[in-house]
Amino acid sequence: MQISAYGVALAGVGFDFYKFVRQPQTIVRVLSWVFALVVFACITTEGYVNPPSSSQAKCIFNQSDSTCQYAVGVGVIAFLACVAFLMLDVYVPFMSNAQDRKYAVMADLGFSGVWTFLWLVCFCLLASQWSRTHDVRAIPEDAARATIAFSFFSIATWVSTKATVFAFLTL
Repeated sequence: MQISAYGVALAGVGFDFYKFVRQPQTIVRVLSWVFALVVFACITTEGYVNPPSSSQAKCIFNQSDSTCQYAVGVGVIAFLACVAFLMLDVYVPFMSNAQDRKYAVMADLGFSGVWTFLWLVCFCLLASQWSRTHDVRAIPEDAARATIAFSFFSIATWVSTKATVFAFLTL
């Protein structure tokens, strides 16, 4: 692996898409993006059902609407953040100002740390509410399990994002 300088030395160099796609940080971001998509898609498509006793749709996680809203919120923001940070990953190697690169990488590191924690809270909340759900008739159990599983997988990808950003800082 050849270590190269960033910034001015790369100013005239073109963007290598295949090299970018093979980077561990890019792979982890794409996985984070997919996992966030699965979490909020499962809840928005199958996360609300009409209980037999009511005509109003309730969340499949113990009829706790705030649980579904929290998971959708974390998932949507994670989805958008992954897109933003992927674009930033394309741009950072071509930044000529070391201070700007430092701020970009530190923002990525800070956001990844916060989002790792929020995914942990999301996983614990979803798992706790699902364990308290007793009447599972007419509930799409696969969607609930997928939401819980992919919120857990998201913890690992956001931790990995922090690790790859930290590795980038040490180069």
